[in-house]
Amino acid sequence: MMLPSEGRALRCLRLDFLAYAGTLGRFQQSFRGDGPIDGRAPTLRRSCLYRNSYVQENIAMKAGKVPPVASPFEGDNQNELLAWMEDNHRRFNGIFQGVAYGATVYVVNEPQYVEHIFRRNWQNYTKGRAIKRIALLLGSGLMASEGELWKRQRRMIQPAFHDKMIANLTDMITQANLALLARWEHAAQHRESVNVTRDISLLILEIVLKAIFGDDYPEVAPHFSILSEEPERNLHFAQAFRALGGVILQVAAKRKHGAADMLGMMMQARDRVTGKGMSHNQLVNEIDTLIVAGHETTASTLNWMWYMLSQHPEVEAKLASGGPTYMRHIIEETLRLYPAGWLLTRRARRDDKFGDFFVPAGTEIYVSPYIMQRRPDVWPHPDQFDPDRFNQTERPPLALLPFSVGPRNCIGEGLARLEMQIHLATIGSKLRLSYLGDEPVLDLGVNLRSKHDFTMLPTMIDMRLPRPYVIVSANHATPGAATS
Repeated sequence: MMLPSEGRALRCLRLDFLAYAGTLGRFQQSFRGDGPIDGRAPTLRRSCLYRNSYVQENIAMKAGKVPPVASPFEGDNQNELLAWMEDNHRRFNGIFQGVAYGATVYVVNEPQYVEHIFRRNWQNYTKGRAIKRIALLLGSGLMASEGELWKRQRRMIQPAFHDKMIANLTDMITQANLALLARWEHAAQHRESVNVTRDISLLILEIVLKAIFGDDYPEVAPHFSILSEEPERNLHFAQAFRALGGVILQVAAKRKHGAADMLGMMMQARDRVTGKGMSHNQLVNEIDTLIVAGHETTASTLNWMWYMLSQHPEVEAKLASGGPTYMRHIIEETLRLYPAGWLLTRRARRDDKFGDFFVPAGTEIYVSPYIMQRRPDVWPHPDQFDPDRFNQTERPPLALLPFSVGPRNCIGEGLARLEMQIHLATIGSKLRLSYLGDEPVLDLGVNLRSKHDFTMLPTMIDMRLPRPYVIVSANHATPGAATS
């Protein structure tokens, strides 16, 4: 005999199938293992928690409201996912729920709720399902690990990113940028264009590899060129990149004494509880994570920065005279508009609440810094590139989170900021770059990148006298007047 609750549960499945799945294929997909990681009920069953009176009763007993429901996401790529989130954010503002990739998700872009997830109750939230794809590339490094493994590894790696250690990299970073400046100045003198995207990618890769491997850079550099040469981040790339673990272990095996680079510090690091160091496999996972995360995020930000400067000559003209503070504001504004980590995902371990909204255990959480950092109620004229907005400091907590926030924030934020500041100070004081291409297209994968490379024409700046420069729109250029 079927109990009343069982009948309601079956009706729930049927209603959810009709309302959310749309097709038998989507319904079947949710039962092929696309459900939550811990093996809880299939995703269509869980999404039904918010679609029928049976579960509404359970939620009501917990005295929590249900977020507004959006139509299911039916796209097949990340660009369409962002468009879906943006559209529903305009409809529902800070929080809504929907079905994406066969799972029920809460899309949260309200600063107070995000602070709860990443700071106040962060231990209740593991990384979301999207981390599975990253783990294929990086193994159980800092970005993908959880629990005690993550805590132990974070403690062991943190000394390599202390302020003093990062400051010691200043000369190396400066020399790398001066070499790039020389190449771009040569191009300017000969009226030749430069591939900004490619050159910056190579620059940041060189800096990251030198920071990690030190004097062994010449040996490892040719092997890791795949990061700049291969634009796709697919299974083929993951397999090729993971095979480079042998190169890391070969370098580590030859070292008889500790070195002052990051690899050396990580080889010497010991767990404060057990006294043990990292296994070879874990060392490879962590080095892989530092290389990929340290390279793509910073390179992408600088790439977008030069594009935005080329489109805003009034900002570019002020760059030479604005000083370090204005340079930092340019970087902050670029990070606001084009955060490399455009989507952060989490998963609730236990029941929780965002204000009055009930969050069932197992719920997937999507937080998009790209959307949060363009909220018009926080950032007036949010789509406008305006570094001067950072002269005002009064904003809600977490109005800006390009490096995430809380205990699981980016360990390399200090290094990334130093790289960007030295780069802008070195190049921006000598050259202006004019964009020669069409309007850029976003390429949304793990990081926010431009789909096509930015080709630009460098122009020398005469710091003593005003000099003509070129204002470039997407399709044409017109002369303008510059000030020193």
